[in-house]
Amino acid sequence: MKLVAAECALRAGAVLGEGPVWHDRKLWWVDIESWRVHCYDPPQNHDESWLLDDRVSFVIPTSRGGFIIGLGGALARFEPASGKVTPIATPEADLPGNRFNDAKCDSSGRLLAGTMSIAEAPGCGSLYRMDTSCQIERLIEGVSISNGLAWASDDRTMYYIDSPTRRVDAFDFDPLHGTLTNRLPVVEIQDAFPDGMSIDAEGNLWVALWGGWGVACFDPRTGKQLAKVEVPVEAVTSCCFGGPELTDLYITSASRDLDAEGKRQQPLAGSVFRAHVGIAGLPTQAFAG
Repeated sequence: MKLVAAECALRAGAVLGEGPVWHDRKLWWVDIESWRVHCYDPPQNHDESWLLDDRVSFVIPTSRGGFIIGLGGALARFEPASGKVTPIATPEADLPGNRFNDAKCDSSGRLLAGTMSIAEAPGCGSLYRMDTSCQIERLIEGVSISNGLAWASDDRTMYYIDSPTRRVDAFDFDPLHGTLTNRLPVVEIQDAFPDGMSIDAEGNLWVALWGGWGVACFDPRTGKQLAKVEVPVEAVTSCCFGGPELTDLYITSASRDLDAEGKRQQPLAGSVFRAHVGIAGLPTQAFAG
């Protein structure tokens, strides 16, 4: 198994850094528990942030400009130039103890976004699909912590993580209708909880390991672990490919659960890391609505 060491790209001190997305030559990411959207410019080594009015769980670019965000239990549009937030929908208005978590878009530009209990109570969340006309449908019920999403290059398989299961599951995916069938576990993780996830150009999955000090690379066709990016932080939350050739793996992390001694032992907790993993990822898919 190949081991790669990550470097600290941005000493951010995030409480719950998450949702990295490479867009317009910059790294967009969120600090959920600080209610902030961040934009990091690597060549300038500059990070800009926007304070919103609730937990913000993801930031996904749209084809017409601006972003779709998860804001508490709502989906909304966010315009960085003005800071304006425009609500779209709150599919779980009857569940005020829930919030959105991870999200990605499929190749048709539909948004898939999952929810979870803020208290992390089991089985309270769901996975939703919002189509390009902003119509919302629930795809999966009984989710505990909806997390990583990725699609195989042929668009016929979607990979999905519900973190407490300690698995990556594969679904047959219908790219025409955006429907899921035939759920099957393809990766089992014993010593950490899988969190956010990205896929590379060869179809391998890069899975952030909450409690696992790194990002693991798996071949979902065999379940075998191929590599690990070692990160000097225990709570590794998500990753995405970025940089000029999409060969830099950017990695977010958290400091939320550390006490004073833990923060002394892990001074880089909450930072954004970067690793050169020797393979390219795929471009970010924008929301097409």
